[in-house]
Amino acid sequence: MSLPYAADLRQKYTAAGQGQVFTFFDSLSATEQAELVKQAALFDPERINELAKEALHPSPAADSSPAELEPLPASATASILDSDPAAIAAWYKAGLELIAQNKVGVVLMAGGQGTRLGSSAPKGCYNIDLPSQKSLFQIQAERILKIQQLAGASAVVPWYIMTSGPTRGPTEAFFAEHNYFGLDQANIFFFEQGVLPCISNEGKILLETKGKIAVAPDGNGGIYQALVASGALADLKRRGVEHVHAYCVDNCLVRVADPVFLGFAASKDVDIATKVVRKRNAAESVGLILQKNGKPDVVEYSEIDAATAEAEDPHQPGVLKFRAANIVNHYYSLRFLETIPTWAGAMPHHVARKKIPYADLATGDTVKPTAVNGVKLEQFVFDVFPHLQLSQFACLEVRREDEFSPLKNGPGTADDNPYTSKRDIMLQGRRWVEAAGAKVTVSGDARSDVLAADVGIEVPPLVSYGGEGLEGFAGKEVVAPALLE
Repeated sequence: MSLPYAADLRQKYTAAGQGQVFTFFDSLSATEQAELVKQAALFDPERINELAKEALHPSPAADSSPAELEPLPASATASILDSDPAAIAAWYKAGLELIAQNKVGVVLMAGGQGTRLGSSAPKGCYNIDLPSQKSLFQIQAERILKIQQLAGASAVVPWYIMTSGPTRGPTEAFFAEHNYFGLDQANIFFFEQGVLPCISNEGKILLETKGKIAVAPDGNGGIYQALVASGALADLKRRGVEHVHAYCVDNCLVRVADPVFLGFAASKDVDIATKVVRKRNAAESVGLILQKNGKPDVVEYSEIDAATAEAEDPHQPGVLKFRAANIVNHYYSLRFLETIPTWAGAMPHHVARKKIPYADLATGDTVKPTAVNGVKLEQFVFDVFPHLQLSQFACLEVRREDEFSPLKNGPGTADDNPYTSKRDIMLQGRRWVEAAGAKVTVSGDARSDVLAADVGIEVPPLVSYGGEGLEGFAGKEVVAPALLE
């Protein structure tokens, strides 16, 4: 960066009241100065001021009347739990045909590190201790390989993997080290989500060190801007993709490029569709997909009163009226993604109040605060839902035990941990082989009273994508725990 450019940028920050970013600039080496200028040039300080003001001092809602909440209309919903098997088969066939025609792409949100799992590696690298010892990335890669095989020899499902600053390098290295898990490297597109400066409680941009702004990823809602900025959207269009499946890396049961979901969404000709699981009970802490003031939306559990949460479906006694739990598993038409530049700038930013390490402006030393001292700004992927009319949105309910087991917490925690992920894959595999006619017995040393995974069977994706192709095990005995080859 030229010195005049650096001076202009410094003046721009100073005029915006954010001149502290350059407090130590004159004492930095030439390399450090260049890095700070390069980083500061990524942001418009006036825009950051606007975001900080709205985050720290939100404007009162123009309409303070209670929101009108209703389940999505029946015309926009379907459920694997009670749909006609013929309809499900038709969706599967239609979705597989779209894959065969190379009209399907997959976007993976994989920006998180495994910090809560006790790992500094990207979460997708995590090994949940299956008999095969496969990582989350490998499991998902093999599901893409298998669905390509099922669709036909010429089928290609390009995989767009959204990383973050800390995870991009390690993610790319992990894929290279494992030969891209059998996929063609040319069909894997790595890109980064954006970042935003961390803000103090007074609205000031924080420095992490003398020569570095403290930043944080802009949330999973950053996926939209990142698709455009990275060229991923242009690549999707170049390939002729028309249907996109997007999901989070931490769900070990995710059906990547699920033909049933794709066929369902395409048959509805919608711009966005989402998968949900049935809420376990009225008190479960999950966001719900519903219609809010006549538009599709997600409402957090904390925003719903007890009476609303406990209300029963008038058509299904004993079943909750509001039960569509959000699992961040979405379908997009490419025609909709191409409109990103027209609306992404208007998506709201949410506040996460955090303890953010910062450089003391008097000494330059990095301080690790003991109390919350600032905010990180992030966007949510579902904030785009209200931009759609109900006619452009659809929702498919799937079985939790078959499609949703998130890895959120470290070993030894109560739920959503490495053990529950392993257990859910192993028990799903057992259901599949038993449905195919196999007899499952349990090894004498299996601790079935303690560990449910010990009575399960791992069915790798290359053996079966969703329970199909296991007829050869009919009448055979399989001793659990087992790994089918």
